[in-house]
Amino acid sequence: HGTAIAALLVGRPGSSTPGLLPEAKLIAVDAFYRDGGTADRTDVMSLVVAIEALAERGVRVMNLSLSGPANAVLQKAIEAAQAEGIVIVSAAGNNGAGAEPAYPGAYPGVIAVTAVDQNLNVYRRATQGAYVDLAGPGVNVWTASAKGSGVLRTGTSYAVPFVSAAAGLLLASTPQLDPKAVQARLEQHTRDLGKPGWDPTYGYGLIHMAGLCAPPADLAPVAVTKTQPAALPFEGQTLGMP
Repeated sequence: HGTAIAALLVGRPGSSTPGLLPEAKLIAVDAFYRDGGTADRTDVMSLVVAIEALAERGVRVMNLSLSGPANAVLQKAIEAAQAEGIVIVSAAGNNGAGAEPAYPGAYPGVIAVTAVDQNLNVYRRATQGAYVDLAGPGVNVWTASAKGSGVLRTGTSYAVPFVSAAAGLLLASTPQLDPKAVQARLEQHTRDLGKPGWDPTYGYGLIHMAGLCAPPADLAPVAVTKTQPAALPFEGQTLGMP
């Protein structure tokens, strides 16, 4: 999962996964562990330590391709990162339309991303709700695998890098923007999907990077925390950009 998310963000020039922000710096923090089986798992304190480690490295955008239940300790860590000016982008979750909100995506100020397919239909397992903010490609997305070959991946986790990359590009061009201003600018650069205006399925719509800002001379770095879990209690991946 970590390899797939990292490849979507920065990739490798000349490969089949060149990345959305080629040659950007990626900072990865592995907050997950194997539970003895095939699932990757984490706990709140591991996530908090990962978030704090990325903040200490000066990231400007944090990609959290993970989801789980609400937790007061995690919320405080998210709020502390936001107070330092860090834009936090997270997955809307893969528990279905009628599921409870997924966190940290549902925390205030976090940009929650849902997934759409090539026909611009929402991913059938995407969690929906009042916290969903934006949509990105997340069904049968081609990316790299840990075995060195390409693979098709599906889930809201894989839509998050498209919004994180847009936020990183925007901050590289206009570094004085605070998280709220970045979020507002991203919401203005979308293709409206579903019902007119915001809706709980697609949020403000599909992110569009074209026209978001002038291409910068140097791209800002990006940071990461590894792996999609079938989580206990969280499933996914964390990434961030300085």
